[in-house]
Amino acid sequence: MTRLPHDVAVEDVLDGDVPPVPAKPTRTRFTRRRDLVAASLLVVALLTAATLLWRDSDFRATTSTTADTPATTPPAPRSVPATLTEVWRADSPATRTPTTAGPSVITGQAGDVHGRDPLTGAIRWTYHRDLPLCTVGTAWTKAVAVHRTDGGALPESDPRHRGGCSEVSSLDGATGTLEATRNSDAEPDTHLLAGGAHLTTTGTHLLTTWHSNLVKSLEYGLVPTPVNPDRQPRPGCTHRSTLASANSIAVIERCAEEPADRLTVLKAVPEDADEPEVITSRLLPTDRATLVAMTDHATALALPDPDRIAVYDEQGIEDHSHPLPPGAIPQPPTPLTTTAIGAFHWFTGTDTIALSTADLHPLWTTRNTLGPAATLAGHALVPVPEGLAVIDQSTGERVNTIPVDRSGYKGPVTITSIGPVVLEQRGPTLVALR
Repeated sequence: MTRLPHDVAVEDVLDGDVPPVPAKPTRTRFTRRRDLVAASLLVVALLTAATLLWRDSDFRATTSTTADTPATTPPAPRSVPATLTEVWRADSPATRTPTTAGPSVITGQAGDVHGRDPLTGAIRWTYHRDLPLCTVGTAWTKAVAVHRTDGGALPESDPRHRGGCSEVSSLDGATGTLEATRNSDAEPDTHLLAGGAHLTTTGTHLLTTWHSNLVKSLEYGLVPTPVNPDRQPRPGCTHRSTLASANSIAVIERCAEEPADRLTVLKAVPEDADEPEVITSRLLPTDRATLVAMTDHATALALPDPDRIAVYDEQGIEDHSHPLPPGAIPQPPTPLTTTAIGAFHWFTGTDTIALSTADLHPLWTTRNTLGPAATLAGHALVPVPEGLAVIDQSTGERVNTIPVDRSGYKGPVTITSIGPVVLEQRGPTLVALR
């Protein structure tokens, strides 16, 4: 014992033999050739993976050039002009009808969506994907572009196994700024139907509806890899015609086990997006029905034998009908119907018929036309072979015809207006008139 001050006693644990201090382990140096080779291969693998990820990513696949400042829509004229002359044109095979979003005219070709100045056609903004465009439409003052991809791992039994229209983007109409994206399951021949606060893609086997933020609100038909496959009432039927209203979707479908077409009306926003809510579903008296127009309370169909417009109520009961000229019923997958204040304008394939938005009864008919009507300065403009017929909307009387030189083009023409400019879609070409 060693005696410390203040009589504190401690034991000297170091007395006796002291064990040797363990030697420090030798650090292995990373200098052998095989280690350097392995490290080099690892670096190459990481760089290759990063390159492939970048190559296949949306960052590499997408190029966006936005407008520096938002544009404004030019004012509309107070009266219909006596003449119209072509001021510009652009290739736009991805638009089915002339498309505007906010103050811009929208055109689409290959993988490019352009927002253009309506007065000059100058490109304000561009959105590019290295994928082909399926279609371009408009809703909520935005341009909505749908690009195509391959079928991936889908089985051959799926209609989309060879590819579909799955890459959806919404773009601010004024600046081209990307606002939302969505991966969907639309078919290659899809069209976009705007209705109220929702947008629907059409297809022969599946329709899909989204909110303005591109969040899915409804799927109806043949859903790929469904989580709950028993929720679709008729997944094996073929959709022949589709329309949208503010809160509803109507579809004419043909089911193999049924002798005729079926009219089904759905809620656009059900409680569960994976479980459609059917408002009504009614077997029709024909296998050649075509949707004409719809509101939230009634649906107008073109029916043959005899040719007529039949209006069905919310319970799927025929409420009233109106005769059509013989041979006036077309068979397009998506009807060419436009909307104006107080009227729908339906193109039969030969004539343009205006129907009241109140009860869908016919208001007037313009014969020998090329497409549905648009409105300008309080009048309806209807494309006819010689130009644009100016129609009094209250009476249906033709008050004038504006001559338009279409350089020999004789196919269907769809029109709209933005400010003082009238836009004509002639096949794959968009033409601006002023």
